[in-house]
Amino acid sequence: MTLNKIKVGIIGGSGLDDPKILSKFKEIESKTPFGKPSDKLITGEIGGKEVVVLARHGKKHQLSPSLVPYRANIWALKSIGCTHILATTACGSLKEKMKPGDFVFIDQFIDFTKQRKGTFFENEVVHTPMAQPFDFWLRKLLVKSAKKLKFNYHAKGTMVTIEGPRFSTKAESNMFKKWGADLINMSTSPEAALANELNIPYQSIAMVTDYDCWRENEESVTFELILKRMKENSERVKKLLIETIKFLN
Repeated sequence: MTLNKIKVGIIGGSGLDDPKILSKFKEIESKTPFGKPSDKLITGEIGGKEVVVLARHGKKHQLSPSLVPYRANIWALKSIGCTHILATTACGSLKEKMKPGDFVFIDQFIDFTKQRKGTFFENEVVHTPMAQPFDFWLRKLLVKSAKKLKFNYHAKGTMVTIEGPRFSTKAESNMFKKWGADLINMSTSPEAALANELNIPYQSIAMVTDYDCWRENEESVTFELILKRMKENSERVKKLLIETIKFLN
């Protein structure tokens, strides 16, 4: 791997699309065969490495999970030369040990979405391997960074992605637990699969904000709760991203 040619795409969730983490930043309009991405691409540098930041839901969080143009987003990052993608995502925990405030560097996903375009190859039959959808090398670097920064983290986990925008019923939440999922969100699929189709190493940084609704005597998840916890954790996530990108040298 030629490290000096690395260009990192960062797909930011709520509150994590701040261009101030970049030096020499500028905004770029992008068009793709799959329409426009969620927002302008913000290019710049972190530690001498080229970085491109994209707000998954738009800068004003105007796009619901089902309406995010996932194909346009991944295609735009590939077209601008991104060689790797780090994607942040808020999530609920389905396991007691994965607590609000923890980071989880997921290694597997379960796709429970129902309406999204999940492939670039609509006019041809292409069967993309998906046994290991997340990148082991990027995951190792994230673990190294989290250890250095003394953040609570889990080195792997399984994310189930639901369609949204509604949250799960308690019955669904308990079903996902029985399936073996550790976490639940609304954005990992088809994003991870699309990155794999274009051969872009992809790794998700999952930030636990709540316990979904399975846990007795616990406040059920709300969008307001997620935004509050994301805001509380945003500086930690930025530090994690900056430290990890520095390790690419």
